[in-house]
Amino acid sequence: MSKIFERPEIRHVDFCVDENIWGHRLYDEQLPHLTVLEFLGALGSNLDKPLRSHDGLVGAFRFQPQRQIRLRGLLFNNPYVETIAESVLPDEEKWRQWFERFDQNATGNGDRIDDMTYLRHSFVNFEDFAKAVELLRSSSFEALSNKRWSSKFVFPFGPDALYEDLTIDSKGKVNNDRRFFARSGELLYMMLTRSKRGTELGDLLKERLFDREAPMNRLARAMQGNPQRADDFRQSGYLPEVTNARFDQICDDWLEILAKDMPVYDALEHIITITGLNMLLYFLERAKRVAGDDEPVEVICEIVSKERTKVRALSGDSYQFNHGLSSKAVRAHVESVRQDVDWICAASSDFPDAERIKIMREWFQWPSLDGEDDDDYSGESPDALVSSLIERALARHNQHVGKIHASWSRAIGLGSRRLSRRNRYAPNDRLLKSIVVTIVKDRMQFDEFLTEAKRRYGLIIGDAEGARLVDAKLIDQEELSENRDKLEARLVGLGLVRRLSDSCSFVENPFVLKGGTVC
Repeated sequence: MSKIFERPEIRHVDFCVDENIWGHRLYDEQLPHLTVLEFLGALGSNLDKPLRSHDGLVGAFRFQPQRQIRLRGLLFNNPYVETIAESVLPDEEKWRQWFERFDQNATGNGDRIDDMTYLRHSFVNFEDFAKAVELLRSSSFEALSNKRWSSKFVFPFGPDALYEDLTIDSKGKVNNDRRFFARSGELLYMMLTRSKRGTELGDLLKERLFDREAPMNRLARAMQGNPQRADDFRQSGYLPEVTNARFDQICDDWLEILAKDMPVYDALEHIITITGLNMLLYFLERAKRVAGDDEPVEVICEIVSKERTKVRALSGDSYQFNHGLSSKAVRAHVESVRQDVDWICAASSDFPDAERIKIMREWFQWPSLDGEDDDDYSGESPDALVSSLIERALARHNQHVGKIHASWSRAIGLGSRRLSRRNRYAPNDRLLKSIVVTIVKDRMQFDEFLTEAKRRYGLIIGDAEGARLVDAKLIDQEELSENRDKLEARLVGLGLVRRLSDSCSFVENPFVLKGGTVC
């Protein structure tokens, strides 16, 4: 069992159960692209020591995120720029009208007229300015969503295009929000810092993603002007484990993708997808271990077809089983306090109930010493408190953390209800391509590719990977073989598989390693 960091006190929570299991914190509304954005913001604040441990901060780090209120305001709180640009007004009048309109919605955080005069020097004319806004806006994440403008994000073209999620009230008061940047990116930063090749990855990311002179970053800088940062440095969240094979896998996958011969912005799309898959597996694997099950996570995948097959039914069963793992972990973790040596020894102490309540506070920060809990637990036995905490922890878990499996599976293209009335694992083309890009250096025999996909990610597609299912008579070998053949045909259609004969197919990476050649 890996070493666990001692958890610091976590403020603003009623108790720590989810936090003890997975860290502080994973959150269903922070999807993989937002997790990577938060990670990049933290990395941008630590370019002097990228993915290195901080002295005196065991298992944690500090960072000072950017806010870039001017940039995000120009992109997402600027609906009239197109109308003014398309008018027949003289250029000077266009600027005057735009400044007047923009100032009416300014927050007072460096985005008043006097703060924005640099735009006149950055762009030759208003039309160029409007085209720049359109270009950056069109490349943003969820540009057409109904999220508030301060929670929309431009693509991470470079250091000047990175910023944290914010709430800005009607009086211009700014607060970092924990809805879409819930600390999952901080957990990812700590995972990669604790991986075996973390420093190698940190140096590479600094070189590839933080070039201030990259064309699109220069455009973002021209619109933002001088960077705007949070007032103070922040302390990162909490990640329980010191080491974990999944941390190393995430790091290795990033290095594999960045080694491919493709623009770094294209590589980011694959990084986001494969990171979502790996962090989803971290969530499931950790839940399984805490629940007392050391068997590997299985993800039985149906390659979608019009026919209703046994593979579809098993994939749905696999989905439902994995979906329930996190609730089992919550219950098992709270129950495990009863097996703690100190809990057992408390029975022979002078005040056993008081000792056990003290242990519960040490484990879960609950019940509180100052009586801030809504309910009165005075007089209840420790055993009754354990049962009460299980009930409360499951209720809170089901609100957000318990939804991670469903929301993240759907976001990365793994979970689907297509042609079915219930969710199951049915990977889409985008996910399949990212897996190929990550696993295959140049080309690999198809069966070896399936074996590696199972080893890395628990994906079960063909009869060889699903031998356990065949032995248990849950499915015929022929049905899994047909599922395998459907994947092969799908990858042929995507240009990712070449058939040399009926019995010999190779998966080919369209982005060969730099300096390499396809055999």
